[in-house]
Amino acid sequence: MIRIKSAFAVGIHAFPVDIEVDISNGLPQLILVGLPDASIKEARERVRTALKNSGFHVPPDKITISLAPADIRKEGAAFDFPIAIGILACHGIIPSEKLSGHTFIGELALDGTLRPMKGVIAITMGLKTSSFVLPEANAEEAALAKDVSVYPVKSLGETVDFLLGEKPIEPLRNLPYKNKAPSQNSPDFSEVRGQQAAKRALEIAVAGDHKILFIGPPGGGKTMLAKRIPAILPPMISEEALEITKIHSVAGLIPHGSGLVSERPFRTPHYTASAIALTGGGTSPRPGEMSLSHGGVLFLDELPEFRRDALETLRGPLEDGCITISRAKNQVTFPADFLLVAAMNPCSCGL
Repeated sequence: MIRIKSAFAVGIHAFPVDIEVDISNGLPQLILVGLPDASIKEARERVRTALKNSGFHVPPDKITISLAPADIRKEGAAFDFPIAIGILACHGIIPSEKLSGHTFIGELALDGTLRPMKGVIAITMGLKTSSFVLPEANAEEAALAKDVSVYPVKSLGETVDFLLGEKPIEPLRNLPYKNKAPSQNSPDFSEVRGQQAAKRALEIAVAGDHKILFIGPPGGGKTMLAKRIPAILPPMISEEALEITKIHSVAGLIPHGSGLVSERPFRTPHYTASAIALTGGGTSPRPGEMSLSHGGVLFLDELPEFRRDALETLRGPLEDGCITISRAKNQVTFPADFLLVAAMNPCSCGL
């Protein structure tokens, strides 16, 4: 039997998983146990095909794979990679001692290449493991965590060569936080001409972290001013950038191959947004608009048009700076410390 370390993200926190692979006599089949969801159950076909297309001959044995602990439901395709490595180790292609100390996460394509994933930085920051082997597209994001060595790999075959010592890979370690200049396409506060009273009100709101409501006729500049608020917010420190990056990574909003989020978020949900869209949720809780605007601005345009139950959900996060989503078997807390900016017309007729 082979035991290999992996993990998946629960909210913005990491949950370690031990993957145990055992080969025994019996009808050729691959059995997955340990409360896997549908995407993990489909790994049976992805892993077998990826191994074949990578040039590895795997005998048609009975393979049992256990995801421990067995009482926690696992989700996502991040276990494809460690399952394939465990099968290769069980067949003696990779010596088992080469796996110690490494944590493997990644989704396999049918040709054996590794696909990028969501929530990688949440895993590398949350675990105490010091060495990760994961897709090259996620390497820069993963290496932002402190005291972590990240070995980026492109495919299953390259990973085997690395573990056997035939292809050394230089690890990425503790990439520094660089406060990037705002994008040239970002709206700038200096572009506003006139509107002295409104600009002064925004400066006071930003300086004191006060919520602000604009009331005025259409075309008065409410949305234009709101979009330029991030330009006068203070630059992010590294701890803020890491926390914002974790939230956006779990939500799948970070482009593959990029590192930290460099600009404060500005979120503008439509007034038809539901309470769950604002708070987050789902069978496996995901961050909502309030969490995605953490460290930045949540702009509610046409405020009176929002549903009452959606607006009521703002009470807790505005007071506590976080939001807790409870489900039958788990409870997830997301940060939600944002500057609330709202706008509305003085009359329901739109004038």
